[in-house]
Amino acid sequence: MRLKISKSKNTILFYIIKDYTKNGKRSTKIVKRIGNLKDVKTMAGDMDYKEWLKEYVRDFNEKQGRNEVVLIKKNTRKIIKKDINSSFNIGYLFLEKIYNDLNIKNICENIQNKYQFHFDLNEILSYLVYARIIYPSSKLETFKQCQNFIVQPSFKLHDEYRSLSYIADNMDYIQKELFNNSKKVINRNSRVIYYDCTNYFFEIDNEDNIRKYGINKQHQPKPQVGMGLFMDGDGLPLSCNIYPGNMNEQKTLIPEENKIVNDFKLDNTKIILCTDAGLASDEIKKFNIKNNRGFVITQSLKKLKESYKEKIFDKTEWRIPNDLRNVYDLDTIENNETLREKYYDTLFYKIIETETKSVKQDLIVTFCFKYFDYNRSIRNNQIERAKKSIETNQVTRKGKNQNDYRRFISSLNSTDNGEVAENTSYSINQDIIDEEEKYDGYYALTTNLIGNINEILKIVKGRWEIEESFRIMKSDFLARPVNLSREDRIKAHFMICFISLFIYRILEKKLDYKYTTSQILDVLRNMKVLESKGDGYIPEYTRTELTDDLHELFGFRTDYELNTYKDFKKIFDHIK
Repeated sequence: MRLKISKSKNTILFYIIKDYTKNGKRSTKIVKRIGNLKDVKTMAGDMDYKEWLKEYVRDFNEKQGRNEVVLIKKNTRKIIKKDINSSFNIGYLFLEKIYNDLNIKNICENIQNKYQFHFDLNEILSYLVYARIIYPSSKLETFKQCQNFIVQPSFKLHDEYRSLSYIADNMDYIQKELFNNSKKVINRNSRVIYYDCTNYFFEIDNEDNIRKYGINKQHQPKPQVGMGLFMDGDGLPLSCNIYPGNMNEQKTLIPEENKIVNDFKLDNTKIILCTDAGLASDEIKKFNIKNNRGFVITQSLKKLKESYKEKIFDKTEWRIPNDLRNVYDLDTIENNETLREKYYDTLFYKIIETETKSVKQDLIVTFCFKYFDYNRSIRNNQIERAKKSIETNQVTRKGKNQNDYRRFISSLNSTDNGEVAENTSYSINQDIIDEEEKYDGYYALTTNLIGNINEILKIVKGRWEIEESFRIMKSDFLARPVNLSREDRIKAHFMICFISLFIYRILEKKLDYKYTTSQILDVLRNMKVLESKGDGYIPEYTRTELTDDLHELFGFRTDYELNTYKDFKKIFDHIK
């Protein structure tokens, strides 16, 4: 801090001011008004007032340095300036650190050099990613919301839209480099790879090249696009692909698996593919036994041959992992209250040799009494809802999936004389209930792996991570609605969602999976600071165990009572 002299026609005023830099711009703030010339001479007494001023400023600086206390003065009658934002999000800084560690800037610079455009692709992509996690919204709204970050972007809206074409054209290159760079940031387990597909519908009626009518998993009769997602053995994203909405998802797996094996240089002899029953074609299984590779694929029990079902529903000859000597009878356990309580959480299994037209495999079936009770409880609640809808005459349509309680309702059209006609009566279909109950507690998979049953069960248990990733993109990152119509921009949108998921999942792993998605996102979205002009930033968020973990993990703090501009400059330098 230094002395400032303000001269006017009638007087001379003396102040202590301090210099500060914000976003590269230097400015000053008055810290203390010392007085006019007459006041200063009076305070100086016999001492030369100029020497007194030097000593006064020197003493003031020493006291400030010792105490590190800043007094912020506010006027209770002064109205704040119009259209000036003083509250900024800083939660994205932790995401920026991961973004920079992944060296995405270099990826963007290579793309920029290839096409020779003049806007900053890295700046645009980085803010699109941060905003997708912190402020998920349309591209137009994203441009506005980025002004709420502590460092605001400098790009223009039209450049944001232009950048989408280059992102779409380089999806494969970006994913390949992301994977290679991520190995320097975090350990990657690519021995096991998971693959699954989902779709995203659009609020339109007419198809185009990529938005097509197809089987929609949300049962929406709208044109859609499909997304395939690969993840590694630790639940971290590997790659994604976007395909027309009417394309059979089974046709996407082999080409995409070939691509990541070649582009990512994965060890082709050690890969184990894990996916769901919808991708369990003979062709896919045959492809994944080449070069001693393996597959673990879930199996629908209802679609098995009756001869296999007989073996499955035979209550004898069940085993427990790590117990090779004993076999168990499920009926004996079921009918003995003490035994049922003892084995309530135990996972029993049975291995049945099967084969397809070209693949020899084992059918592994598991059973758990806890899972049995869970299935039965869910269905009983659905049956009660079905009964209530019949009683209140609120049946609207036939249920379409296994989670719709209306699947238990049967209808009959008749006249008062019992002839088939206009009147409709509803009842619970007990045959459907009885058929579903047969499968309670059971789970099945097919595999060509031979060996440790625990390892196989662990692999299939990890499938929940890919389902969770789709949920995060759809629910937390609001991947739809997609307010874009051009194919390249639609692909770029989902590429941005993928990179956002990539960074978020790394953050989760760095936090050792201690917190839920909602806990992490709530903290990042609510980590704000209030600027006190000329002084710095005051935290507006609640300090918690999670904020402490973030600060410790990333090597900087934002939770001092006052963070100076110098403090934040050091943070910006640290995360670059």
